[in-house]
Amino acid sequence: MLGVDEWGGINIVSVHENKLHENIKLMEIPKFDETFIPILEVLKDNKIYKSRELIEVVKTKFYSELSNDQLKQKTKSGDLLIDNRIAWGKSYLKKGGYLVFPERGHVQITEKGKNHSANLTVRDLENESSLFDFYKQEKETRAIDKQANVEISSPQDLIDEGFNRIESDVKSELLIKLKNIDPYFFEKVVLRLLKKMGYGDFIETSKSNDGGIDGIINEDKLGLDKIYIQAKRFNEGKVREKDIRNFIGAMSGDTNKGVFVTTSEFDIKAIEKARSAHHKIICIDGLKLVSLMHEFNVGIQLKTSYEIKEIDEDFFDEQ
Repeated sequence: MLGVDEWGGINIVSVHENKLHENIKLMEIPKFDETFIPILEVLKDNKIYKSRELIEVVKTKFYSELSNDQLKQKTKSGDLLIDNRIAWGKSYLKKGGYLVFPERGHVQITEKGKNHSANLTVRDLENESSLFDFYKQEKETRAIDKQANVEISSPQDLIDEGFNRIESDVKSELLIKLKNIDPYFFEKVVLRLLKKMGYGDFIETSKSNDGGIDGIINEDKLGLDKIYIQAKRFNEGKVREKDIRNFIGAMSGDTNKGVFVTTSEFDIKAIEKARSAHHKIICIDGLKLVSLMHEFNVGIQLKTSYEIKEIDEDFFDEQ
């Protein structure tokens, strides 16, 4: 086979040599969304896998051609990059309903996962997951931002976008957790959050006869100013006007301040009832709840801190 060298001359390159170069071309580390199908393929035997085991099996079956250097490549936080990508793929598949976590640290495919399409994208998962309805506005904003040319984004813009994406995912996972925990424990979570926010010590009411009040916060040490708390853990449905009316009735003139918290949403009439009441009623829906928990570090923990460094101009001004 004839070829032209860099000086314009003619050289001879064998077909065998071309094929050799093709064969030694390295396989690329997959993006997280490219792990969707491999993960589902491993899980299609319907076994329950430990999360760590799943990652190793996916790597062995689908990414064995990665070089040792690629397998050892790490993220800024110190995690193995390939493991991190598969873990994010698993997280998104769970949000889309393609797999479940039957118990802590374990993974299993769902019927939806068994019937997955050949080409599964992030957009497919987000559009099919009812959880993302809570983040509709955020998704629309993100879609507009994606229309901008990445090449004109500053490094800081790209960092901020990455952090926003991670924060959104953590909040989504947090909301899933809240929707599935014990209702009594959910009440404790709400009370701990309010205490972390600086609203003072709380008193849990008796579960057998709380009259619609799940907790009482004393704003002062003598208990002269009280805030009554109602915490409703809903998987589906919305808080109705009747729920707000019953909450107001349960306050029984002992206080005029109340906080109604739910993992779901408030319908329009419920919001209007809270606004028109003589009492001061604050309504916190699922989206607001996870935002507050994220802000005040309730139910989450700091995983990694990054340092961004820049030139110290004062240092060089000393010369």
